[in-house]
Amino acid sequence: MVLCASAVAAQETSTTIFTDECAYDRPTLMSLSERDFDQDMSGGWRTLAAREACLEVAADLSRDYREDRGLTSAILYWHEGQLRAAAGDVERAIRLFMESRVTGNDPYGWNPYVDATIAFLRRDFAALTDARETLARMPKPDNFPVFDADGKPMDVSWPPNLDIVDHLIACFERDYMTAYGRCEDQ
Repeated sequence: MVLCASAVAAQETSTTIFTDECAYDRPTLMSLSERDFDQDMSGGWRTLAAREACLEVAADLSRDYREDRGLTSAILYWHEGQLRAAAGDVERAIRLFMESRVTGNDPYGWNPYVDATIAFLRRDFAALTDARETLARMPKPDNFPVFDADGKPMDVSWPPNLDIVDHLIACFERDYMTAYGRCEDQ
């Protein structure tokens, strides 16, 4: 079943009506495993997010997927937050990013990365640079490198996401997606 222009996502008080450009096979996407829905770089929610006009539709799909399954995975909140930020819904993005924070042990510096991203969205340069310094000072754990969903080591510099935070600083006056993707290249 393919959704079309008349389809409505009605999970919240505001509804999103989308065009044929953003049509997708909802039952198929909603039936995917969490890994396939969220981590397939050419599938899942990313098939919608690849089209700029469909960022909000992809965010709503991600929310529905997470809520329908009762999932609380930090990365699901994070990716929905990124979609909301890219679509310009900064306040919702910030709330989702805050939900993605890890509690307890944070050996890879996830929370400073989250803090930096929130500071960028709030246009708080001092907090952004403070979070960057916290992230940069993270000691490298003994069990580094990190592994992908298939258990293969990933080529990730230490600390993870510092390069992205540096882009947010260098591109502070730009929008989130431009800064996230290196405004120097655009």
